[in-house]
Amino acid sequence: MLKLENINAYYGDLQALWGISLDVNEGELVALVGPNGAGKTTTLKVIAGLLAPAAGLVEFRGQDLLKKSVHQIVSLGISQVPEGGRIFPGMTVLENLELGAFVPEARKAKDQTLQSVYKSYPILEERSDQLAGTLSGGERQMLAIGRALMSKPRLLVLDEPSFGLAPILVDQMFVMITEINKQGVTVLLVEQNVRAALEVAHRSYVIENGEIVGEGTGVDLLSFESIRSAYLG
Repeated sequence: MLKLENINAYYGDLQALWGISLDVNEGELVALVGPNGAGKTTTLKVIAGLLAPAAGLVEFRGQDLLKKSVHQIVSLGISQVPEGGRIFPGMTVLENLELGAFVPEARKAKDQTLQSVYKSYPILEERSDQLAGTLSGGERQMLAIGRALMSKPRLLVLDEPSFGLAPILVDQMFVMITEINKQGVTVLLVEQNVRAALEVAHRSYVIENGEIVGEGTGVDLLSFESIRSAYLG
């Protein structure tokens, strides 16, 4: 479904990505894990069309994303939830959700999709008329994911969904992500919480200093001494 091949990317004169290659197959939950500053978010910016790479290939369902604008990429079926969710605090929960359905195809099914989101996350229906800025951290993250699902994505990209959440909410977040994947949405999960990400992902990539340094199933990577000592203590 998604293919990155030999991606090099820069911020000015600073090279941030060095030959990044990864793929996500339809129906998978794939994790990209690594420490702060490793290049995870930069990789997502390349996928979203927010940062043009200096070299490499990015394809989604056979289409060259490097030739697409940001809104065209969303229309193809890629929806991202940025770190921290970034909801619109001065708008209601319902208004935030409705903004997610701006893609023409999603707009046609807006009411049906909204009911599906409410069924999965009843708290959002209870808070539908409440200003989003008054929600708790966990509820905001839930709203951000619900808004992304309103676009009826083929691929849901999550950037640090557990960031800033209390431990009990982190567990709930990963259960939620697993359920989204089971419902047929392909997921690319970017996380610093390495153990939790590896435990739920079908396959994972480890990125350090802008390079992929390991890949495999979660079970495989959890058994690597280098991974355990570097990320799991």
